[in-house]
Amino acid sequence: MARREEPKIQPNNDLEKKIIEAFEVFDHSGKQVVDVREIGTILRSLGCCPTEAEIQEVILATENKEATGNVPLLNFLPFLSKAMTEHRFYPASAEMLLAAFRYFDKDGRGFLTKERFAQLMLEEGEPFTQEEFDEMMQTALDPVTNNITYEYYINQLMVAPKTVYDIADMLEAERKRIEAAAPKKRRASELLRAAQK
Repeated sequence: MARREEPKIQPNNDLEKKIIEAFEVFDHSGKQVVDVREIGTILRSLGCCPTEAEIQEVILATENKEATGNVPLLNFLPFLSKAMTEHRFYPASAEMLLAAFRYFDKDGRGFLTKERFAQLMLEEGEPFTQEEFDEMMQTALDPVTNNITYEYYINQLMVAPKTVYDIADMLEAERKRIEAAAPKKRRASELLRAAQK
């Protein structure tokens, strides 16, 4: 017997709409499911900056338990909506990035050599893959000097708008406004005492 196809999930707000749109780009089967290997790319396409450990956390929390290796939209959407409302995976500020670059620029030259940058990105902390590094170098590397002029690079990074997080902030503000405007629930004992007075 053929398996019944699940109804298409409809977004409840603009944040969910953005998440669904990003998810659908990688849903090659059209069955509201993506391969777990696509989760990091989906998160980054939404403006998130997760670590590899955070990507694994998302996969662990959203992966289909019956058909491992797949993440259904039904699991991914509520998890990511909540995570974004909480500003998890939020990109670092320009000030924080500048401080990090200056820390590694011991001589205060305003740039890092390609070799030093490669060492930091591929060997230190949570290392980048060679593919990630090569992609980053397309933007970071000054083709004339073969160095990374980090203030310029940071400006390139900051051009991308954080619109999805802005939408999440608006939704959270609206939820709090509605919650504050709602009448407070009273316990039955409070109502009885008030009625007896």
